[in-house]
Amino acid sequence: MVCVARRLALVIVFVLSAACSEPPNKEMNLAQGAIETARAAGADRFATAELAAASDALKRSNEAAADNDYRLALNHALDSFERAQNAAKLAVEGRANARGEAERVVAQVATLLATAETQLKASPLPARTLKAPQQTIDAAEMALQKARSALAKEDYMAVGPALEGIAAELQAALTQIDAPPFAAPARRKR
Repeated sequence: MVCVARRLALVIVFVLSAACSEPPNKEMNLAQGAIETARAAGADRFATAELAAASDALKRSNEAAADNDYRLALNHALDSFERAQNAAKLAVEGRANARGEAERVVAQVATLLATAETQLKASPLPARTLKAPQQTIDAAEMALQKARSALAKEDYMAVGPALEGIAAELQAALTQIDAPPFAAPARRKR
């Protein structure tokens, strides 16, 4: 039994030493492909740190291969491949989260906008009093249109900035629309 274990250990050492006698081109190519796949999945936007680490590990692998340190090159190539796969996974998750958040914000602003438009039409206040809320509603419509366009282009990161502060402005406009009209002070009877 001990003899079989020694033979197996010798075979493993021989295979590893033979595998390290030439550059790990296959593993380096796999790592490069994984990096490109991660970029295609959006890792450059949603998993930048992990993608940078994968690229850096591949660079170190190339440098080690150029220095004929094939074992180190193999280690870095495998590390690069693993990090690139993780970056792709994080990118898919990040993209889904960003999309969900973008859709939530668009829906929230669309609901507030519809409410403000309905209340503006039904308001008994004079037109001059409603001028500021109307301008807020017009600006919100433009911002919502821009956000929906970004959403359609799958530019989820642009939705938040396009609608930043719009919900609060619409809330303020609703407060102005719902404000009771100022009544003229009653005259005193003499």
